[in-house]
Formats: sequence, C-alpha cells, structure tokens
Amino acid sequence: MATRADDLIDRRRLRRKLTFWRVAAVVVLVIALVVGSSALMGDGPWTPASGAHVARISVEGTIVEDEELLERIERVRKSDAVKGVILTVDSPGGTTVGGEAIFEAVRALAEEKPVVAQVGTLAASAGYMIASAADHIVARQSSIVGSIGVLVQFPDVTGLMDKIGVELVEIKSSPLKAEPSPFNETTPAERAMMRAMILDSYDWFVDLVTDRRPLSRDEVLALADGSIFTGRQAAERRLVDALGGEKTARAWLTEQGVDADLKVVEWKPRDRGGVTLVPGFLAAAAARLLGLPQDGPQLLRALGAERIFLDGLLSVWQPENGGEID
Repeated sequence: MATRADDLIDRRRLRRKLTFWRVAAVVVLVIALVVGSSALMGDGPWTPASGAHVARISVEGTIVEDEELLERIERVRKSDAVKGVILTVDSPGGTTVGGEAIFEAVRALAEEKPVVAQVGTLAASAGYMIASAADHIVARQSSIVGSIGVLVQFPDVTGLMDKIGVELVEIKSSPLKAEPSPFNETTPAERAMMRAMILDSYDWFVDLVTDRRPLSRDEVLALADGSIFTGRQAAERRLVDALGGEKTARAWLTEQGVDADLKVVEWKPRDRGGVTLVPGFLAAAAARLLGLPQDGPQLLRALGAERIFLDGLLSVWQPENGGEID
C-alpha cells in the first residue's frame, strides 16, 4: 500500500511539473508573438531601430476617417528611417470627410518625403482624391480611375409603409429638421438644401484636383462628371502621370534622390494594446475555418458590414453589380 501511495504522490508531482512547463511555454509563445508582431508593425516597444528603407502604405476598401491609418501615416512622416513612400491605393471611394482627412495626412507627409501613389485595380472618387495627394501617380493600363464627384443616397420607403399600414408621426422644431427622411417624400426645399451641400463639396473636390493636377479648372470640370477611365485613358487626360506598377513607382522615387537599393517595407496596421494579438489570432483562425477573409477590412467587406456604417456625404463609385464585368 505504501508503494502505491508513493507512486500516486510521484504522479501528482510530475503532473504539476508538466502543467507548470506547459503554462510557461504558452506564456513564452504569447510574448514571442507580441514581440514579433510589434517588430513587423513598426516602432513597437521592443522594436529595434529600422534601417533606411522605402515605406509602403496601403489604402484599401471603403474610405472612412480611419484613425489607425492616420496615425500610421504620421508615424511614417516622423520616422527618420523612411526615405520615400509608396502609397498603394485600391478603393472605390467612401465618405468625403474620410477622404479629406487622409488627403491632408498624405499632403503633410509629402511635405517632408517624396510620395508616389500606385493605383491597383481601382482609385475612384475619394480613392482618387487620396491618390492625388501624392506628388506622382502611377496606374496600371487597366486600372479604373476617376469618378470625381459627390453624392447623397437615401431610400424612400413611403410606398412600403402604405402597403403595410404604418404611419410615421413626428414633432419637430422646423420643416428641414432631420430631412430628407426615408419615411417622407422629399420636398423641393429639402432637395434644394441637399443639392446646395453636394455642389459645395463638389466645388471643393474640383478645386482640390485642379490644385494637384496639371489641369485648368475648366479641364477638370470637363472630366468631373462622374466618369471613370482606364489607366491609359487617365494618363491621356493627365489624371495620372505614368503607367506601370510598383517598379515604375520605385523608379520615380529614385529620380527624386531615393537610393535605388533601399528595401521597400510594408507599414502594416498596428494591433491595439498588444494583448489583443491573441483574440485577433483566434478571430483570424475562426474566419479561416468559415472560409472568410482573415484581414479585418476584407472580413467587413465580405460580410457587407462596411456599407452599413457609411454616413454623411459620399465620394464613392459603386456600381450595382459590384464592379463585375458581365
């Protein structure tokens, strides 16, 4: 009996030791992941000073006032290691305010470092606004560029309300308060109010493009009817400066005095708070199991969620069939 008792005690001791080392191994792994992610995302608490390089900043998906992206652009501006910037743009547009905020951040960056925009599949509306903040724009021959303009969209559900027998009762201080509304037919005064807002933002957008491109205001107005262009057409109309990809963008930076041998480093979004790395990893794993994109913005697009959160004036090109060619 004593031998069996000793065996049980030894097994329990061994089990406790195994548990300790398993926990220790998990803690070490988590710390390694946090340190590794900080190193990849730039100037984290454990990140060594990076050598001289060209920074790549990606602007993708629907444009909103993205605080993380604005902070990333500012960190690139302040980094002595960054000698030039490639701004990759692949966006149909988004909110006008979001485009304005990112445009101003890129302009501040371009005041201190050479910045070239490289258009991917699409740089339309607010996406083109952001690309125009760069000192040079490169697009693929088949890229989609343009759609200079502003719009406001809202549904009219009055017919549906009549069919299901729902009546809206509202008490407000003045006729234009909270108008236009999907629950009322728009009046001439409401449409005039919205049109004045849209035209004011449109004039601002046209002036912005006129200031940034080698075009007169009349030439910009001729292009600013909402039309989109291929990269080749955009180059002919001087909406972009050159045709090509990152190699072409990199060559322009070399012309501006940036060492051709410098490595291009992607400045990726930071993971907030460090400890969120593990939940983020788990979320990515769950998305992978469900066959969904693991990247946050791509996951939102896959779920159609990003459209829900758009508000205010929009500068966006979004065809009904999602941009697919029949």
